[in-house]
Parts: sequence; structure tokens; C-alpha cells
Amino acid sequence: MKNIRLSIILVAFLSSLYAQDAKTVVLEPLSITSTAIKTDELKSTDAVEIYTQKDIEEAHAQNIYEFLNSQTSMIATPSYGNQFNQKVDMRGYGNDGYQNIVVTINGRKMNNVDMVPSMLSSISPSSVKKIEIIKSSGIVVGGDGANAGVINIVTKQSNDKEISFYLGTYGTADASFYLGHKDEKLSVSASGEAQKNSGIRDIDTAGNKDENKFSTGSFNLSYLATDALELSFGASFARTDVIYGSSLTKDEYESNPMQKGSGSATHQTYDSDVLSGGVKYYINDDLSINANVNQEKKKSNYITYSSVTDYNYKSLSASVDYATDALSIKVGIDGFNGELTRPTLELSKKNQAGYIMSQIRLDELTLKAGYRYETVEFDKQGGENVRDILHGVEFGLNQTLSKNSSVFFNYARSYQSASLDRLFSFFTGTYKGYVNPAKAHNYTLGYNHITKTNKFKAAIYYVDLVNEIYYNALTFKNTNIDKSHKYGLDLSDKLLITDEFNVVLNYNYVQAIMDDEIDGASNYSGNYLPGVSDHNVKATLGYTPNKFTTVALTQTYRSEAYSANDFNNNLSQKQEPYMSTDISATYAQKDWEVFAKINNIFNQSNGLWIRDDAIYPVNFTTTAIAGFKLKY
Repeated sequence: MKNIRLSIILVAFLSSLYAQDAKTVVLEPLSITSTAIKTDELKSTDAVEIYTQKDIEEAHAQNIYEFLNSQTSMIATPSYGNQFNQKVDMRGYGNDGYQNIVVTINGRKMNNVDMVPSMLSSISPSSVKKIEIIKSSGIVVGGDGANAGVINIVTKQSNDKEISFYLGTYGTADASFYLGHKDEKLSVSASGEAQKNSGIRDIDTAGNKDENKFSTGSFNLSYLATDALELSFGASFARTDVIYGSSLTKDEYESNPMQKGSGSATHQTYDSDVLSGGVKYYINDDLSINANVNQEKKKSNYITYSSVTDYNYKSLSASVDYATDALSIKVGIDGFNGELTRPTLELSKKNQAGYIMSQIRLDELTLKAGYRYETVEFDKQGGENVRDILHGVEFGLNQTLSKNSSVFFNYARSYQSASLDRLFSFFTGTYKGYVNPAKAHNYTLGYNHITKTNKFKAAIYYVDLVNEIYYNALTFKNTNIDKSHKYGLDLSDKLLITDEFNVVLNYNYVQAIMDDEIDGASNYSGNYLPGVSDHNVKATLGYTPNKFTTVALTQTYRSEAYSANDFNNNLSQKQEPYMSTDISATYAQKDWEVFAKINNIFNQSNGLWIRDDAIYPVNFTTTAIAGFKLKY
């Protein structure tokens, strides 16, 4: 720890040597590029957050989850202690929030056919160009699961060449690289990352720790074969090996969150291999045809329980795109076939969809309208098939008030179908009963104000749901909340106070209420959805004394909530507030940089409450890293 603190002191000292060279930063509207129709955030009909390559690099996050949790309005928590498959949430969907968010990387959907979260740890932060968060919208192109919205991740296609490594507390070591080449005809890149950690918590009485490691790699190529034809190919892999401890009682958690607990640790390996191919044909300057195919093979091995699951995902998407300054139209089809295989079980989920999205720009007014038709089929080998027909709708408008401000309204009718393991037993394959798809009516009203020194956004929203899907731990079954609603307020502001100081603030207020639900002897009507905090705050104070140096202090806070399984709202233990204070410093020259970061500098204990005396420690101690990046 002393070495890490010395590194930050050294960076601060170096900054004083160049204090006369302060740099000027200017804010401007960013382009939203990975949605159905390109636009800029000032004219967007949706509530959006956009984070650039520079934002991601300066955060020095160890993975995408850490970036989302500390820098955006998203909430990310390790899934029962598994930091490589974390649950993400926004807009008050709680413990199952991740199933209500569609996650894409370069247009490929990362969501799983079962209740395993998307493995965002498979994406190296060094390879990311942009992260776009579209709230309560995106159903038309994103499809099944976009009740809360969509996270679009876009990787780099550039001439960047960089190598980075860092060391940290608890045996943390990481190395990553990105190598890219781009010219008028050819764009090719390769990236990779390897990370290990010796562990923090005890997992047995012999002193062994919850160690983990992962490695990722990707290769992407696009080639302009003719002036009208562009071909693309991509391949990637991820290998994770993680051990995570059992839950603790409250007494154990308060006395020492690093201890073993009464349960057994879980050892899991989780591997993924992806191949992608695409073609784009430009008929003329305004009209193009796009098609992409993807195949992903995954293997999950719970070594502790001798439980192996194989996944085979195949997807196809194609669209015709027409775009002028005044009118944009996208007409497309989507197809997905996800197969899940265990030694005595074969299950599959198939999605087929067609959609149309349009946007009209009339001087200061922008209008958006779209529709999606989707069928979802669940199949167990030998019968017991289920089929759903689902409809998604989006409508939005944005009125520009001046060159710096606008107001917008968005409505979306979205849906989320059940996962395979909600319908079928993972052990016997027995059909457990039908779980209706969740359907949501989303209403968002917002305001944008973007100047050279201030980027301010505000939005209020209301979500009316039927058949919100959940697992009832009291009855051990997956079922639906007959009727529920959510409402809240999102505020974000990036203010350049001076050339040296800036402040970034994200604040979210949400209420999630179950209006009508009786399950067996339990009446949950009028109760709050467990696992949802009323208040979520992320605040960063940045200091850039010169063009070489950046220092940032970040405070994260979430208010208390009902424990994840407390649908009755009557358990004696609540989810305690989450707090973490982080500091980072970077000293960067043209070809290299050094950086250091301390997370949770006040050693705040945090945990995930499932029920009384079932607590999984999360970010419960101070950790730190220091590293070096070479650019050439």
C-alpha cells in the first residue's frame, strides 16, 4: 500500500513541474453511433449517456463492471460473489435488472438464454472506443429484454498501438495490449488482456484465498473490397477461472468480511469463443444493405459441483438503411438460436424478429417512430414447447430550444421473455410451468443543456408493467408480478469550473412498487421491489493542473434497500448503504503514461444482502493499483 501511495504522490509532484502548461477542455455534443439511426445527444429523442475512449482510459477501471459502477448511472454487483459475471441494473429492476437490459458489443447481443448475466469481463477496457447507455428505450432494434434499456459497447478501429500493465494489492497483476492499423481500404486490430488476483477472502481453514484469473483476446478486420462493398470479420475469446466465497452472517460480516463463513466456496471456469462476419453494400450515398452473422460457443464448469453446461449461440441480422439529412429509415430482421446442453438435458430458445425504425428531422424538431414484431420459442428435446408473440413500439420527439438546449419525450412499449431455467429444471429438465413475458410501458420526459463548459441532462420517467418476472425464494418458483410500476428522476452534469477543475455528477432517484401480486399465502401488493435503492449518487472531482496530469476523486453512494429476497418487506436485516471513495492520478506524455489508483480509500465494508444472515461481501476493503502504459 505504501508503494501505491508513493506513486500517487510522485504523479502529483510531477504535475507541479508543468503547472504553467494547463490545458483547455471544451465540451460538445457527442454522436450516438450504435443505435438504429445516428444522431447527436443534443437532438436525441432518448435519455442517453455516452462515454468516450478518453473517459474509459482516464478511469483506469480494472474491468467494464468497475467503470459502469463508478462512472455511470448503472449499478453493478457481483453475482453471489462472482466478480466476472456481475448483475447490472438501472431504473429500478433490482436483483433481476440485468435481464431487463440488452447488452451489445459491435451490434452482437451478449445476453444469455439462462439467468447468467452477460460476461462483460470478456471485454478489455483498452479495446473500447465508446459506451452508450440508452435508458427505457431501444426495444425496436435491441429486442427481447430491453425493458430498462440498452448498453451498446463499440470497440476501436484506429491506428492506436499501446501496451499497458499494472500491479496491485492482493497479488493483482494485469497486462493488456491494442494494436491497430487503419487506412482507406483496410482496418485491422488485435487486442488482449490477462489478469490475476491472489484473493482477499479465506475459503477454507488452510488459509487458501478466493483467487481468480482471466484472459481475453480479439481480432477484427474490415476491408473495402470495392467502393461499394465492405467485408468484415471478427474473432474473440475469453477464459475465466474464479473462486468465490460463501455468504456470511451479519455477525461474521461485521467482525471480519474477509473470513470464510459457514458455507463452501465455489470454483467455476467459464469460457467463450466468438466468430463474426459481416458485409455492407453501398447502393448509393444514401442507401446501404447490411448483414452480420455471429456464432458463440461457451462452456460453464462449476468444478465444485461437477456441473458442466455447454452453450451454442447463432445469430443473424440484416437491414436496409436509408439516410439523408432530413429522413432516416432502417428496416431489418433478426434471428437467434440459443442451445443449452447438459449431460442429460437439451434446451433451446429461438428468437425471430422484423422491425422498422424511422427518424425525421424538421429544422428544430426531430421525430422518431419504430415497431418490432418478435416470436420467441422455447424447446426441450422431447416436447413441452412454448411460443410467445411479442410487439415492441417506440415513439419519440426532440425539440431544440436553442443551439445549446433541447427537450425530448419518449414512449416505448417493451418486453422481456423468460429464461430457459425459469421454465425448465436445470437438473431434470422437468417443465416447471409457464412464466408470462413481462411487458412495460415506458414514458420519459427530459431536458438537455450542452455548452462548452457545462453538459447538463435531466429526465423524469414512469414505467407501467404487467407480469414483471421474479423468483420467489419462499415458494422456490419463478413467477410474475401481476402489476407493478416504477418512477424516478435522473440528473447528470459535467461542469468545467476552471481550466484545472471539473465536476461530474450522476444522481438517480427511483421508486419500484408492486401494485398487485399474491403468490400462495403471501400478498405482496403495495410492497416495494427488494434490492432497489431509492438514491444512487456518483460524483467525481477532477483536477488537471497541466496538459500532462489528471487527478480524480470519486465518491459512490447507494442508499439502503430491502434484501434481495424480501418481497414481504419484513425481514429484520436490510441491504445496507453502499459507499466507496476512490482516487486516481495519471501523468501522461505523448508516448507513455504512468497511473495509480486507490479504491475504497476509507476501507468501507460493503455487502450484498440476500436475506437475513446471508451477506456476500462486495468492495469491502481498500485496494490499489499502479501501472504504466506505452503508446507508439
